[in-house]
Amino acid sequence: MNAQVRTRISAYAIAAEDDRLLLVRLSDASPVFMPGLFHLPGGGIDPGEQPVEALARELLEETGLELTEARLLDARTYAVQRNDVSWSLTALFYAVTLKGGALTVTEIDGSTEAAVWIPLADLQDDTMLSPAAADALRMLVSGRASVTITR
Repeated sequence: MNAQVRTRISAYAIAAEDDRLLLVRLSDASPVFMPGLFHLPGGGIDPGEQPVEALARELLEETGLELTEARLLDARTYAVQRNDVSWSLTALFYAVTLKGGALTVTEIDGSTEAAVWIPLADLQDDTMLSPAAADALRMLVSGRASVTITR
């Protein structure tokens, strides 16, 4: 049986504060990356939706935080096999400014089971990260991604 091939374009936020990175833990409903991995908040861009609009929608659904500013940093592609689907994912990475608040996952039956701030020092083992989150961490550590949170 041949695997189904699907293409997906997603917008992701790189948000850091006080040497911590905002990540989400993927649920069993995650279509592309393995459940249990930590991933960047954000997700698929719907047909006709602008990337920053998708990012704002996904951030609110997955973290409860409001996007106030987004700056495109990079785009990367990933080839992933999951559940008999060959995914070709294009990820748009944004440095973001967020309106602060309590982390809350509001999406129902979505790909996110939790949103958390994780200290950068605790992210040395990138096997706990999705490939996109590992790339974002490298961008952050290299200084390519400067981000802020507003209160």
